[in-house]
Amino acid sequence: MELHYFDVLIIVAFMVGIVWWALKHGKSRDSDSYFLAGRSSTWPVIGLSLFAASVSSSTLMGHSGEGFISGIAVFNYNWISILVMVFFVMFFLPFYIKSGIFTMPEFLERRFDNRSRVYFSFITIIGNVFLDAAAALYTGALIIKLIFPDVEIQWIILGMALVAGSYTIIGGLSSAINADVIQAAILIVGSTILSFFALKEIGGWNEFYQMFNEGVWLKLTRPLDDPTVPWLGMIVGIPILGFYFWCNNQVMVQRVLSAKSVDHGRRGVLFVGFLYLFTLFIFIMPGVIARGLNLFGVDDLPLEMIGGQALSSIYGINTDEVYPHLIARLLPVGLVGIILAAMISALTSTLSATLSSASTLFTMDFYSKWDKKADSKKLVRVGRITAVVVLVIAVAWAPFIQRFDSLVSYYQEVISYLAPPIVGVFFLGLFWRRINGIGAFTGLISGLFLASVLMIMKYILMIEVNVHFLLLAPVLLIISGIVTIVVSFNTQKPLAEKVDSYTWTKKIWKEESQELQGVIWYKNFRILSILLVLACFMMYFMFI
Repeated sequence: MELHYFDVLIIVAFMVGIVWWALKHGKSRDSDSYFLAGRSSTWPVIGLSLFAASVSSSTLMGHSGEGFISGIAVFNYNWISILVMVFFVMFFLPFYIKSGIFTMPEFLERRFDNRSRVYFSFITIIGNVFLDAAAALYTGALIIKLIFPDVEIQWIILGMALVAGSYTIIGGLSSAINADVIQAAILIVGSTILSFFALKEIGGWNEFYQMFNEGVWLKLTRPLDDPTVPWLGMIVGIPILGFYFWCNNQVMVQRVLSAKSVDHGRRGVLFVGFLYLFTLFIFIMPGVIARGLNLFGVDDLPLEMIGGQALSSIYGINTDEVYPHLIARLLPVGLVGIILAAMISALTSTLSATLSSASTLFTMDFYSKWDKKADSKKLVRVGRITAVVVLVIAVAWAPFIQRFDSLVSYYQEVISYLAPPIVGVFFLGLFWRRINGIGAFTGLISGLFLASVLMIMKYILMIEVNVHFLLLAPVLLIISGIVTIVVSFNTQKPLAEKVDSYTWTKKIWKEESQELQGVIWYKNFRILSILLVLACFMMYFMFI
């Protein structure tokens, strides 16, 4: 891809501007300011920050690539996640914000005990360092390598690390989320522009619809043997993984914890849910259109669903390159720079979010326990040092990800196995007073054991588990949940102080109902939630 100097100028100006803007809005006078932006974020900031943090460079490439391979099925993850967000807003979010916690593992300690906190925090930090941060750097570097092919990938990785690290390490979460606001806006505008040009190139909506109306290209409900999203997996699997990502994941929830009030937190999450409705049109459909345009110029490529591996081995098509190729083919000078800035935004926002997460987890879940006399300023200093260490490790590890690609895929698979038990423990803990600390910890460890068994069967004993991972998730949830319940009922009841403040009751619903009386509809989170759910199902039935 050859860039005009004007496009290069736009990209450079964007990167300099982001760093300046983020540092200008940094806060680091105490631990609340550094790790949670002073708990003063408003709902638009929270919503845009969540959007930017959730959309990585691999998301842009992955969504368009999946659209090229199998149509719009991958949107099932997004619209069902919106329903999960509504559930989160209704029940979990108020407990998180009112408790004054810094991390998700800290909530487990408040409700259960320190063992669950240490376990959850440890596996999250390992994932942040060796998968999330390193993979964000590597996949982002691959994108930029397409733009600047003569630059060594190690230098690109280092450059991206310096950009994201410069403001996140110095200014903390406040810098990160203020940068996210700009990056989210660029992501949305840039992706919308690309979608418009793609739709125009194929001849408009009617032409696009006629081309892909046959088969399941534009269908969200897929057969049970569908390799992307089987219909049963959509119902029982995606909600579990979505719950983990949006309700338990430190990277995402940390932004919600920065809210100035429960109401701002709720409306921020509902706002990102509204934005997610449009990801079908701005992230996924351009990939489907690319298939109709025969983007890679392969003469004998049939308009039927072909797996990613087959596309690569038979037709020489790398679906990760769909998004960059669309940019190069469709956009004029100037707009190319804007769209590439959007892709870089996705990289830096994801990396920044991961650094904030790992820094907060280590400082608040481990260091503060070890050095109980540490004041707020010392915790900020430790947080900065932690972020530097995480970034250095990620930069060193990132170039080796390609060599050890199987290890990364193994870890991703393990996380998909570990997520259901974590979801189960949070869910049971909030809604069932009888669940205790030993039951929760045993349930988490049972999930680790099951994940180990599945991995040994698959990769050591070579026993193939011919079940889609979306169908495995509910099985793991049920098994670990049963373990948690059985152990809890055969051991002592939890202390009243552990359950009174951290379990949901009907009384809470009634109190909130009274508070909402007289609140205008567009500020009433329940009405907004109902409207968002209706919009989700309208979208689903349009493409059922």
